[in-house]
Amino acid sequence: MGLGLIATFLALVVKEQKPIFAFLLVVFVGALIFLFLIEQIARVISMLEQIAQNANINQVHVQTILKIIGIAYITEFGAQIAKDAGQAAIGSKIELAGKVLILVMAIPILTAVIEMVISLIPQ
Repeated sequence: MGLGLIATFLALVVKEQKPIFAFLLVVFVGALIFLFLIEQIARVISMLEQIAQNANINQVHVQTILKIIGIAYITEFGAQIAKDAGQAAIGSKIELAGKVLILVMAIPILTAVIEMVISLIPQ
């Protein structure tokens, strides 16, 4: 958080003189913060996989859900960078693309849930 606040203040000061440097600073610090978080993200992923394995949940579904979460975070990061660069329209398109990819990836899970519900209904 401290790194982000320092970068924010620096970007505000630099933006008046060299807007491109301010933008590059924001992108660099955003990527650096993300890199700091990779170890924590890996821990969470391994814990979720272990829980799913203990609960006998299909690993394909768990991996798909993790991919969906990854797409959501990466999409948000990309959209925010575009918006920081003053390209809100492109940021919105990035968000739309992320939502479509999430929907496409979720179809097999939705199919499995629907099939399970149908199998529970007496015929």
